[in-house]
Amino acid sequence: MRKYLIYLFIFSFALLIKYGDAHAFAKGAEQECIKCHTLNAEEAKDILQTLAPGVKILGINPAPVNGLWELGIESGGQKNIVYLDFSKKKIILGNVLEIKTKANLTKESFAKINRVDISQVPLTNSLVMGDKDAKYKIVVFDDPE
Repeated sequence: MRKYLIYLFIFSFALLIKYGDAHAFAKGAEQECIKCHTLNAEEAKDILQTLAPGVKILGINPAPVNGLWELGIESGGQKNIVYLDFSKKKIILGNVLEIKTKANLTKESFAKINRVDISQVPLTNSLVMGDKDAKYKIVVFDDPE
């Protein structure tokens, strides 16, 4: 009888892993979630529209926390990072910190969306010093008043 119960337990557990919610405990489960949960820019804009009318979606990436999307947004001329859960019902504002390295992962993403493409800066009426084809360039903005 005891052997029968052990076999039944093992068989039930195997079925749970294959067909049930036990896949959340398996390694790599976060990779599987991204296959089922999708989010496009138009859908994200519709979700955020009630909180920030006229919001522009700059980018959508899986967040460093499982179950969240990381959204780069622009609203009112300000760029920011927000997090949206996979159920698309909750928004998180704030920083994600990695405890082990003490890295601010939100700050890294924020720097990416705020990066300035130097080739887009107009140089008309500017004072150019040195070789204008140099590998590294420094651009200084100044207000004469």
